[in-house]
Amino acid sequence: MTQPPPPIVLASASRIRAEILAHAGVAAEVKPAAVDEAALHAEMVEPAVPHELALRIAEAKARAGALVNPGALVIGADQVLSLKGDIFSKPSSVAAAAEQLRRLRGTTHRLDSAFACVRDDRLIAREVDGAKLTMRAFSDVFLDAYVDAAGAGIVDSVGGYQLEGLGAQLFERIDGDYFTILGLPLLPLLAVLRAQGLLPS
Repeated sequence: MTQPPPPIVLASASRIRAEILAHAGVAAEVKPAAVDEAALHAEMVEPAVPHELALRIAEAKARAGALVNPGALVIGADQVLSLKGDIFSKPSSVAAAAEQLRRLRGTTHRLDSAFACVRDDRLIAREVDGAKLTMRAFSDVFLDAYVDAAGAGIVDSVGGYQLEGLGAQLFERIDGDYFTILGLPLLPLLAVLRAQGLLPS
C-alpha cells in the first residue's frame, strides 16, 4: 500500500501567504511558528543585509515549525522592506503605518521575500527574491482617505499596504514578481514541492 505524502505545514500567520498556496493548489496546514525576529536581527553583523535577514528569519520559522511537526515539510517565510539602508518593521498601529507611508511616498523601496523548507532537522531548500517598488508622490488628502479605507488591515503587511487591493493606488512603478511582493516567491517554492514529490510533476 502506497504511503501518503508527508503533510505540508506553513509556519506563518500571514493570511495572504496561506491564500497564495491554496489558490495554487497546495494543501498546507497553517501552523504559525513564533520566533524572536528582533533577536535574530540583532544577532546579525551590522549593518544587516535585507535579503540575508529575510532568509535567516524564514529558516528560523521553518526550523521552529519542524520541531513540533515531525515528518512534515515545513515552510517558513519572511519579508523585509528596506529604504536607503534602513530596514522597516511591520507597523505597530494604523498611525505608525500612515507615518511609514509618508516616508515611503515619492521614493523607491525594496522588498526581499524569502522562504525556507525544513523537514525534521534537515534544511531542504531556501530562496530569496527581491522587488523594487516606486511610490508616487500622493497628497496628504489621498493618504488620509487611503488609511481610513484600509482600516486596521493596514498593519498586516510590512509596507502598510496590500498591493492586491487598494494599495495598488499608492504606486507608479513596480519591478519584480507579483508573488514576491505579496510575501512568498511562489514559483521556486512550487519547484521545491515538486522535487520533493509533494506536487505532481
